[in-house]
Amino acid sequence: METRYETVIIGGGVVGNGIAYHLSERYKEGVLVLDKKYPMSGTSGSTQAWVWVHNKTPSWYAEFNMYSAELYPYLSKKIGDVEYKRTGGLSPFFNEEDREKAFQLAESYRKIGIKIKVLSREEVLKKEPSINPEVAGATYSSIDGNVNPFRLIDMYMRAARKNGVNYSTYNKVIDIQKQEEKFIVVSDKETYVCKNLILAGGTWSKELGSMLGINIPVKQLRGQILVSEPLKPFLNYTISGLRQANNGEVLMGYSMEEADFDRSTTLDVIQETANMAVHYVPSLRKAKVVRAFSGIRAMPEDGFPIIGKVPDIENLYVAATHSGVTLSPLIGTLITELIMDGETSIPIDRYSISRFG
Repeated sequence: METRYETVIIGGGVVGNGIAYHLSERYKEGVLVLDKKYPMSGTSGSTQAWVWVHNKTPSWYAEFNMYSAELYPYLSKKIGDVEYKRTGGLSPFFNEEDREKAFQLAESYRKIGIKIKVLSREEVLKKEPSINPEVAGATYSSIDGNVNPFRLIDMYMRAARKNGVNYSTYNKVIDIQKQEEKFIVVSDKETYVCKNLILAGGTWSKELGSMLGINIPVKQLRGQILVSEPLKPFLNYTISGLRQANNGEVLMGYSMEEADFDRSTTLDVIQETANMAVHYVPSLRKAKVVRAFSGIRAMPEDGFPIIGKVPDIENLYVAATHSGVTLSPLIGTLITELIMDGETSIPIDRYSISRFG
């Protein structure tokens, strides 16, 4: 049996759900989201969930992230409370030699309208008294923050369903065929026919692309995170490497390891992460660690998002990236514009899959 839809989105993570929601605002039926497991069970549920702009290079990529971060306040009003907090972001440095690099970063950002400030030791400690007093300085951006990833995806799904989007979970795609003006998507449960197909499978993007004979060069990078016991609120800002959640837990870590799909946690990285956290915030030495977890990032080969139409295959779109939490509002908007209008409100040529040849 075949079920027909206008658009099928493969992947129910934060990127796929962002697309589903934004697309549902433009038309109210004919959208299906397929997920091999269940939304939030993969990468999107295993993250620090920063909405982070500053420190990203080159400056045009930081600008891209800024556009998405600016959408969050409005998104929160539309879909509901996702515990989005624009705390501001601090990126400390402990060597005076790094100050010049910080000024260079600030200058490159100034040219594109992103304001970051290079702080002295005294200014850092005034903003964040818990920081190690040996800090030399920090870069600071008011636009950075964080969000609750579980609430974000849940609210995306609630809003999308309200607008008529259908979901099929625990339903792995096993084959995709292109036939004239339609796609045939074969899954464990059923076969679907659609006009538009969006590949938003995250870490599985390469496998999905291969079903259509295209190369989506995404590799897997594991990141491990430690979680403390709930502590009284004491961190004012999102810090590169750690943040405090609404319930008082401190999330620590930003490792990158090539480990394929292995989501184990390892003692060496746990120790490195704990040492980093204590170096940044010495009072964490007294905190109890209650759990450790890891997630697998979908990292494009050159580190930048792969977004847009796939050349030579009509009505096929791809959205594969890390930093999916930061970028999901913008990617959802852009893919919707491509499908509905045939063009985007900001240029995305440099993010095309065609750059890989």
